Amino acid sequence: MTNQAPYPIGTPGVPWGPAEVAAWLSRQARQRSYEADVLAVIDRLRSRLDVEQYGSLDYPPDSYPLFAIRNRNWRDDLPCVLVTGGVHGYETSGVHGALRFAEQHAASYEGKVNLLIAPCISPWAYERIHRWNAHAIDPNRSFREDSPAQESAALLRLVAPLRDRVRVHVDLHETTDTDESEFRPALAARDGEAFEPGEIPDGFYLVDDSVNPQPAFQQAVIAAVAKVTHIAPADANGEIIGSPVVAPGVIRYPLRQLGLCAGITDAPYKTTTEVYPDSPKATAEQCNEAQVAAVRAAIEFALAHA
Repeated sequence: MTNQAPYPIGTPGVPWGPAEVAAWLSRQARQRSYEADVLAVIDRLRSRLDVEQYGSLDYPPDSYPLFAIRNRNWRDDLPCVLVTGGVHGYETSGVHGALRFAEQHAASYEGKVNLLIAPCISPWAYERIHRWNAHAIDPNRSFREDSPAQESAALLRLVAPLRDRVRVHVDLHETTDTDESEFRPALAARDGEAFEPGEIPDGFYLVDDSVNPQPAFQQAVIAAVAKVTHIAPADANGEIIGSPVVAPGVIRYPLRQLGLCAGITDAPYKTTTEVYPDSPKATAEQCNEAQVAAVRAAIEFALAHA
């Protein structure tokens, strides 16, 4: 193991308090625009799809409206499909993949499924290219009752009426080099733990639900994405990010137990995607297209196995 310099905030071995969170927050700066990158695209969709505001985030002096997109002519007899992106705001292709799917493909599923797309769940973090919200809380460990994260609580309220009607949920994510250089060291520092360096998988992979695994579904998604970008191999231990690889490009987590976004419904078919935008073998365009391919493959599998 290489020696790791202490994270610049806090005391090693001591969890952060309000002063450390404030010091961390003072280092965060806006680097891109939610309004220009996300809201402008959503506005273009209003003539073809239904757009609704399902909440807002209040981080003074900033406020961020939260929007969801539906295809038109919802019917009670159709299965519901949930697509979520930007739970971690820094994961760019999750946001833009969700928007691209909405723009290019959502209308074609009218009369087949009811689509609900929440493309950017964490706009404060999107603008600052960060994993956490402004309170140093990870929304993707906070999807539970009485959530401490505004982002997670708002999505839970949106989905609550449909929770037992969702057949497919695809949650779009990325794994980046900054996971090892910034976000995991910050997490260890925040929690007063030692940072143990890991290995970034080179390629696309999926996280299945260990409580209700669906291997055929996951492999159908992997097969579709493999036509767009490469699939992450297992490491020397037969693992990806510390979890055993159960099939090519697939690991499993207890989604709901961990408070993960992919566990918020009773959908039989659910998955978390992970692309690797820092790979020398992948482009940003491929990452966006991989997310779209994953969503389309997930829907087609569910329709074929109704």
